[in-house]
Amino acid sequence: MTRKILIALFSLALGGANFGVAGVAYAATPEAATVNTLDDGLIATMKAGSDFKARAAVVAPVVAQSYDLPIVTQNSVGFLWATLPAAQQKQLIDLIGQFTVASYASQFTSFGGESFAVSSTEKPLGQGFIVHSTLTPGGGGDPVELDYVVHNTAQGWRITDVLLGGSISQVALHESDFASLVSAGDASRLITALQTKIAALQSGSAAK
Repeated sequence: MTRKILIALFSLALGGANFGVAGVAYAATPEAATVNTLDDGLIATMKAGSDFKARAAVVAPVVAQSYDLPIVTQNSVGFLWATLPAAQQKQLIDLIGQFTVASYASQFTSFGGESFAVSSTEKPLGQGFIVHSTLTPGGGGDPVELDYVVHNTAQGWRITDVLLGGSISQVALHESDFASLVSAGDASRLITALQTKIAALQSGSAAK
């Protein structure tokens, strides 16, 4: 169940049940700081209560601080990104941010005893790193392994991809979902699809 939930956070097609986070074991390295920030934000989101808008208001600045949304969006769209008008590129970056916020706010709704542990050992990847994190279910079950791809920016380290189990990529899921919705010079169908999915998450009508 938890595996499906985590994939759902990054996919237009999938959904999942709700779960909560009880705590975070921190890593002190600069590369891990953004992952610690994200986990802290998810705990705060849980504490915001049952109102979706309140949870979204808490997690929105955390997403903006933790993710490099322009790079995530560009890589998710793929090679056709360069053909899109600047206005559509800007709109897609904003929508990916809204989608990520709405996904977190709709999934992380209450404490359930789960906990995160962030490793202090990172793997180099190009000019960035992979930061390893483990999610332990509160009600028992196997831990879920997450690897965050981070790179350094003028604003600090930011997440550019998330790997579930070391192999399932957020960007790859996005690119697969988006492929049929983008053509050279036009992402209008993708924009509409994202807007529809965000509205469904906000209203609570997205598939669970």
